[in-house]
Formats: sequence, C-alpha cells, structure tokens
Amino acid sequence: MLLLCVYRSEMALTQVSSNKCAGGFQKVFEHDSTELKCKMKFAVYLPPKAETDKCPVMYWLSGLTCTEQNFITKAGSQLAAAEHGIIIVAPDTSPRGCNIEGEDESWDFGTGAGFYVDSTQDPWKTNYRMYSYVTDELPKLINANFPTAPDRMSVCGHSMGGHGALICALKNPGKYKAVSAFAPICNPMQCPWGQKAFSGYLGSDRSTWEVYDATVLAGSYSGPQLDILIDQGRDDQFLSASQLLPDNLIAVCSEKKIPVVFRLQPVSSFNPVKVKAQIVLFFR
Repeated sequence: MLLLCVYRSEMALTQVSSNKCAGGFQKVFEHDSTELKCKMKFAVYLPPKAETDKCPVMYWLSGLTCTEQNFITKAGSQLAAAEHGIIIVAPDTSPRGCNIEGEDESWDFGTGAGFYVDSTQDPWKTNYRMYSYVTDELPKLINANFPTAPDRMSVCGHSMGGHGALICALKNPGKYKAVSAFAPICNPMQCPWGQKAFSGYLGSDRSTWEVYDATVLAGSYSGPQLDILIDQGRDDQFLSASQLLPDNLIAVCSEKKIPVVFRLQPVSSFNPVKVKAQIVLFFR
C-alpha cells in the first residue's frame, strides 16, 4: 500500500495523527521548517487513488486564527477529494511558539495571522515567511513525501487564506492550474486588516505592500490565462465592513481580461455549515 514516498533526510516528517476517512486517510504531520525556523504542522488528505497513482494537489490556505485543523474538521472536503482523486494539503496559518514579543496580543496579527507574506521587519522577519513557506518549502516537502502530480496543483483559501491563494497564483504565473477563494481579502492595502498586517510585517513604505495585494498584482499580470473563482456571502459582516473589497479586484480583472467567476451567495461566507455545503462545488 503506497501512501508515502521514501523520506529524504532533510525533509523528514513526523506523523501526528492518521484516520481512515472517505476511503482514504486524513493525516497530520509535523516538521522542522527551514523558512519559519520553527516546528510546523500541516494536514494532508490522501484519497484512495493515492495508493496506486499520482494525484493532483489542492493547497488550502485558512483564515485568521485558524490552524491546520479548521478546514479538515469543518469543511467536509474529504468526500469530494476522494471522489475526484485529489490530495488536499492544509498548512497552519503562521509560525508557532517563536517567543516573539507581542505575537499573541492580537487575533488579527502575529500567531494565527501570518497573512502569507515574507516579513521584512524586526522582530518578525526571521520567522514570519509564510509566502515562501506555502509556495516553495511546503510544495517541495509534499512532492518529496507523497504521490503527487506536481504539474497539477491548485490553490484555494478562505478570508486571509483567500488573499493568500490569490497572491500565490498571481505572483507565480503557470504554477497553479486554478485559484479559488471563499470571501477573500481582495485588496489588503485598502482595508483595516491588511493595513495593520502589512504595516507590521512589511513596514511603512506602502510601495513594498503592492507585491502582496491581489488587486495590484492583477493589474500587472501578464502570464498564461488564470481562472479565478470567488465565492462570497452577501450577508458577510466583513464584506459590509469593507474588509474584503471584491469589487476592486473584479474591476481590475475585467480591465485586464482575467476570467473571474464571482458567486454571491445569500448567506455569510464565514458560516462553517455553508462553507461545507459549498466546498464540493470547488471540485467541479
């Protein structure tokens, strides 16, 4: 039964848990991250097909305050992943246990709120390098240890993770076959969440923020066609609070002729029950 490839010593994993699920296995691993300089956990769902064949990989980036557990316990994605033969990888949302002063003081900055950027500012820059972690270190780790098809990779996310998914795809033309996002933070330079995070991680020079803003990146995108799917709840309190700003991204994508499917749902996108009901659509 082939579930894991041969480990490379520099990419060793420690299995934290393994549970039979939807005919496959839902697992959690821990490893020493070279980018983040700490131990990191990630969840991986291995569909039944992974026992005999290489499978495409979907990276799921979670939102503020989340760990690797939120998506695998609330979204109900395993049944759809098993049906379509897709490996799902769900990393944590920030470094943990780095003993940085102030990292646990706010729910929207520091622990659980890495914002998928590479920090350039003290005291964050040594550990808070989530962009490089999810786009480089983690995929290499996954490809070295699991039966993946590296050329068939997609990225999805929710809220802060939706922002992460969008910038990963826009900054790496051709790397991801598709990008999907639930209630993503689409224009972080223009919203309170993004301004707080970018000021802390990247400094006061707003020009350095642009490389992590999906709306700005879409304006300069020149890669192969990228299909973007955004699922947004109409009653989402953070939409009305101007934290998400999907209209800004859609306007730029329309101007640049980047295809965007925008689904406005008559619910709040932050309702776990509704997320579970909608997640299957991301596999179609």
